[in-house]
Amino acid sequence: MVTILTKQNTIANHFLAELRDVRIQQDRMRFRRNLERIGEIMAYEISKSFEYKATEVETPLGSANTHLMSNQPVITTIIRAGLPFHQGFLNYFDRADSAFIAAFRHTKKSGEFEIHKKYQNTPNLDDKIVIVADPMLATGRSLVLCCKDLLSDYNIRELHIATVIASEEGLQHVQAFLPEAQIWVGEVDKELTSKSYIVPGLGDAGDLAYGNKE
Repeated sequence: MVTILTKQNTIANHFLAELRDVRIQQDRMRFRRNLERIGEIMAYEISKSFEYKATEVETPLGSANTHLMSNQPVITTIIRAGLPFHQGFLNYFDRADSAFIAAFRHTKKSGEFEIHKKYQNTPNLDDKIVIVADPMLATGRSLVLCCKDLLSDYNIRELHIATVIASEEGLQHVQAFLPEAQIWVGEVDKELTSKSYIVPGLGDAGDLAYGNKE
C-alpha cells in the first residue's frame, strides 16, 4: 500500500512547499522544523492504521471511555538527514522506542555507487510495529538494504516506510523488494538524475538541515 499525502488538499502541502523553496531553505532552523512538522502529520496518518483497545480514563469528576493504541511503534531513522523527520514522529508517538542506522553512498570514478551500512542501534524489534523514517527516497537502494537487514534480524509485525519526497524509480524499487511494507510519501517526483538526485526534489536534505559535508 502506498499513501501519498499531497493527493489530498492538506496543510502538509505548505510545509513541503517551504522545504523545496530555495529562499526559505536558507533558514536551517525552519528547514528542520518543516521536516519535523511533516513527520508529525505522517505520524497522525499512520496511527489510523494501528489497532486500538477500549480504555477507561479517570477524570476529576468521574470516568471517560476512549480507545488507545494497543502497541507503541518503534521509530527508526537513517542518520543524519532523518533526525528532524524522526523527531516529528516522536512528538506524536512520545512513548515509542527509537532505532538508528547510519548508511552512506560511496561513488566510484565510473559514476556507479555502492551502499555501505556502518552503524545500527535498535531495541528488540520482534513482534513490533516498525516505522522507518527517511526524508528522501532516491534510488531506494539504501532503504531496502537497511530494511532487509532489520527483517532478517527480527520477526517484525508491521513495517511502515515514511518519506517526504520519493522518485518514481525509487518507489518502484522499494515496492519490488519490500512488498510487505506500507509506504507513506509526501510527494513523488518523476525524474532521477544520473547522479541519483531527485528532480525537482529539494537538494541535499542533510546539508540543508545541518551544513555542508566534506
